[in-house]
Amino acid sequence: MEIVYLLNSGFMIKDENILMVFDDYDDPEKIVDRAVNKGNFEHLYIFVSHAHFDHFGTHIRAYAPQTSRYIFSNDIKHTKRIKMFPSDLVTFIKKYSEWEGDGIKVTTYDSTDVGVSFLIETASGKKIFHAGDFNWWHWENDTPEQIALAEKSFKKQLKKMQGLNVDTAFFPVDGRLGEAQEKGVTEFIRQVSTKNLVAMHRVGYPKWIPSRNFMNEAPDELNIWSPVNPGEKMVFSE
Repeated sequence: MEIVYLLNSGFMIKDENILMVFDDYDDPEKIVDRAVNKGNFEHLYIFVSHAHFDHFGTHIRAYAPQTSRYIFSNDIKHTKRIKMFPSDLVTFIKKYSEWEGDGIKVTTYDSTDVGVSFLIETASGKKIFHAGDFNWWHWENDTPEQIALAEKSFKKQLKKMQGLNVDTAFFPVDGRLGEAQEKGVTEFIRQVSTKNLVAMHRVGYPKWIPSRNFMNEAPDELNIWSPVNPGEKMVFSE
């Protein structure tokens, strides 16, 4: 399974004959263009976790002729931009829903911002989690009430994921949160068994170097990747 970083929370994953694209709002290295033009896949699935500008770019409509299915969070249904997409190729999906296509099964969870997070199970047996904007959003300038609510919302949703086992998880480690940037991802790996962790939502910040506190919580066998430059690739062995 090859993973290529696009930008922010955008990634392209090639798993056997399936190509999956997540939250491609911008692709400065034209990674998806080249992959689509190459055509060495049977199915192309394009996922968008929510309508925020840094997750949803309308340029992905250009891939409609090769796309098996656009799988969009339900909030995108209410945007003007959706009119640019062929309705027969779009599936809107709500939180706590399931959808199946050729070679994949999709399960959604809630977000702590907007939209959904995705759990993908492929025909090859891989389980992939893309958090979208699900995170513990602890902002330094928030009021104590806002901080408490953010913690409660995050932990309430994470409880629904308790016991999950995933091969690869894409999770925000947002540098804007400062010292709190690891709060969400630390709790996530405590509750969800994860082999490979990919840090995302870090545009403008250097590679994430996990703190000692995080590593004390992480299982010894956890593989961590924090891409910085669009076009970086990773192949996890399992």
